[in-house]
Amino acid sequence: MPPKETLLTYEGLKKLEEELEYLKTEKRKEIAERIKVALGFGDLSENSEYDEAKNEQAQVEMRIIDLENKLRNVKLIDEDEIDTKTVQVGNTVQVYDEEFDEKIEYTIVGSTEVDLAENKISNESPIGTALLGRKKNEVVEVETPGGVITLKILKITK
Repeated sequence: MPPKETLLTYEGLKKLEEELEYLKTEKRKEIAERIKVALGFGDLSENSEYDEAKNEQAQVEMRIIDLENKLRNVKLIDEDEIDTKTVQVGNTVQVYDEEFDEKIEYTIVGSTEVDLAENKISNESPIGTALLGRKKNEVVEVETPGGVITLKILKITK
């Protein structure tokens, strides 16, 4: 099975590259220093500082591997190719939620760039999947973990 493509905007790509650089340089050095200091405390069998530093080191190394794999399989979303006729990854979509009588804006992004605080939802999420390929004024029913919701697409922008 081929590796999964990582859909990213240029902004998302830059963030991942910056995070990878930070982890490989600054974070690795910081953890190595913590391990060195903890080793000075003596007996490793009862050394919680050492255990914590080693656990953090393992987590950082796993994140580095994860980032490298994602960056190896990047498919950039070219903003020039995004149109506003149908919903696609990279679009911001304003919808009307009939149940709560409110307008909501979602930006459809790849799963790596999800940020719910900024209403950036994955193209693989229930709402993202339901909106993809749809047009302005279409009504979409979405099966969510909380039940079925009905959304009307009001506006599609870049």
